Amino acid sequence: MSEPASQPVSDVTQMPDDPNRRRDQRAWCWYDWANSVFSTSIVTVFGSLYLTTIAKNDALASGQTCSTHNALIKCDISLFGLVFPAGSLFDYLLAGSTLLQVLVLPLTGAIADRTQHKRQMLGLFAFTGATATALLALVTGTNWRFGVLLFIIATTGYYASVVVYYSVLPEIATPDERDRLSARGWAWGYLGGGLALALNLATYMERDALGLSESAAVRVCFVTAGAWWAAFSFFPLARMRSYQPPQGGERGLRVLTAGFRQLAGTLRNAWAYPLTLGFLAAYLIYTDGISTVASVAGQYGDLELGLARSTLISTILMVQFVAFAGALAHGWLARRFGAKRTILGSLLVWVGVIIAAYFVRAGDQLQFYLVAVGIGLVLGGTNALSRSLFSQLVPAGKEAEYFSVYEIGEQATATVGPLLFGVVGAATGSFRPAILSLMGFFIVGLVLLSLLPVRRAIRAAGNPEPAVV
Repeated sequence: MSEPASQPVSDVTQMPDDPNRRRDQRAWCWYDWANSVFSTSIVTVFGSLYLTTIAKNDALASGQTCSTHNALIKCDISLFGLVFPAGSLFDYLLAGSTLLQVLVLPLTGAIADRTQHKRQMLGLFAFTGATATALLALVTGTNWRFGVLLFIIATTGYYASVVVYYSVLPEIATPDERDRLSARGWAWGYLGGGLALALNLATYMERDALGLSESAAVRVCFVTAGAWWAAFSFFPLARMRSYQPPQGGERGLRVLTAGFRQLAGTLRNAWAYPLTLGFLAAYLIYTDGISTVASVAGQYGDLELGLARSTLISTILMVQFVAFAGALAHGWLARRFGAKRTILGSLLVWVGVIIAAYFVRAGDQLQFYLVAVGIGLVLGGTNALSRSLFSQLVPAGKEAEYFSVYEIGEQATATVGPLLFGVVGAATGSFRPAILSLMGFFIVGLVLLSLLPVRRAIRAAGNPEPAVV
């Protein structure tokens, strides 16, 4: 049996000029600013390199001889009886963390929707993740296993807080406001993440002048990242409140059992919204392409184009700030042309960027920078509008649960693109055809999204339609 189309809808649809909601929206954007430091400074740059080095130290302490082949550290470490190369530690860590999220995030979403304690839950997950990030500074010598534990806690805090954070969007913004608000939040996220990364890179690169060893400089960056995440989380938490009544009056452990029951019911009834699932399928395909391009750009510039490490670092920073402007531009375009049309246009730009990357001459910094500018212009905006469009397709009162599926799907499919990139690169002996192969994600996603009747999908979820979609 499908859920009724008529669901309790937040009062924001009846209060378009509520000044309190405007303040709530401004505060909401700050969490994008706060949490982006984890993905930029920890996941992308410092976490993987540092934990791999600590794992290598452990292998050396056990009497092994470590060598480097194609940037992979060749010596073995073990965890729970499993033996694997130290250079693969971070890859296995990301995979294991993703498996944990499959268990944690849906329950998190169900409890958030049922209790409506979203402010408390966002604070719990944000401060837990930030604390675990800062405590990575205690990982020294050979205790990489402690680092693994802290990273898993930090990652869980990050994704669980994001699920709760995303679910607030339809509660504080009318259908016509969501694209602009989501784009603004994403833009602030790139700006905050870029500034925090610039600060951490400056600390790392000027470590000698600061009297720090390389290890100490990285550990200072861990503390800085955790403090940044925690400090700026106070801004959205100061304004958050309960926008809908709780769906149940459970307390204590009964909240968990009620959450499991609600989750089971949502999973059974999700098939009543095939158009929502259709959008999710299209999104998971093209977002895999987006995340893959972002993750392999450095590898492509290093191994295929032979660019210097300084060029790659400066490109990472530049993309963050270009993405800030790109996300704001996507919000403006969506207001004029609708989220669906704007996303379709950005996917076409992605195809053009990949073709341009294929033709970049080896060693040509200017061409590489121009491609990076193209990536930045569509990197944040595509995902920002996808977030707001999905919020239109989710049944009211089920926001956190559906966004937990959104996040899990994004993580679960994120391995397909890198795998394709690696397989094509190995088969052809060049990363140029490998980068070209990623066009398929954007083309397939574009076709699926173009076929989706968005207005009908919004009505089927029982939500009011925006003026432009």
